[in-house]
This record gives sequence, structure tokens and C-alpha cells, in this order.
Amino acid sequence: MRPIHAWLAEYGESHRHPVNKAVHWVCVPLIMLSLVALFAAIPRPDAFAISPLLTWGTVLIALAIGYYLVLAPRLALGMLLVGAALVFATWALSLLPWPLAATGAVIFVVSWIGQFIGHHVEGRKPSFLKDVQFLLIGPLWLLAWLYRHFDVRIA
Repeated sequence: MRPIHAWLAEYGESHRHPVNKAVHWVCVPLIMLSLVALFAAIPRPDAFAISPLLTWGTVLIALAIGYYLVLAPRLALGMLLVGAALVFATWALSLLPWPLAATGAVIFVVSWIGQFIGHHVEGRKPSFLKDVQFLLIGPLWLLAWLYRHFDVRIA
């Protein structure tokens, strides 16, 4: 498996334009939220009934954090906090008077439109078109920036 620094450097090559970076700061978290919401909208088995926070969205977060633990344990800890925030935000969205799946779908579509606009401005294709794993690297790229900003080691 490639080291995290190589993943982040390659991802950063197509995310240099300030507009594209700004779009990613908004759209990547929203895409994450939309995916957790869409998965949370899938009917839950009875075993999940112990908590309204235990959904297929929570399972999705757990699987992503497992991948992050293998790739970069320090970043995985940060993503654990992000994941918890996403689970709580999804629960809050589920209280709206319309279906959670509709909310997740709208956020998903609008956020991806934003992403493609950002890449159009950048003049480079999204990284995930080269390797689908970059869909999981995008959130780490943002978190790694925060780690560097606050002088926290990534690996």
C-alpha cells in the first residue's frame, strides 16, 4: 500500500487553484454527509434498534475509518471525530419533515456539481477518475491540512 504522503501529494496535484480548494472545503464534507445520510436512509435491521445513531451510515463511517487506520492511524483518529459529527448531523437531518434520502440525494447532487465546477476552474480532472481510492483520500487531504496548520504530525 502506498504511504499516506504519496496519496496526499498526488491528490494535491489536481487541487492547487484557490477556487477549487475552496469548493473542496465545502463540497467534500457535504458529499461525506450526503453519503452517510443516504446509507442511513436504508431500512435498519432490528439489531440496530439499540440507538437511533446506529444506521448503515454509521457502518459506512466505521468501514472508512478502518481503511484510514491502515493508511494513517493519526489521521484516522481525526476522522473518527469527523465521522461522529457526520452521524449526529445525519440524525439531525432525519428529524426534518421530509425523507432523509431526499435530503441526502439533493446534497449529493449539488455537491458533486460544485466539485466538477471546481475542477473545471482548476483545468484538471478529479483524482478519483484515475483511482477510485481518491474518493477516500479527499477527506484526508482536508484533514491533513488542518493537522499541518495546527502543527500535528500526520504519520
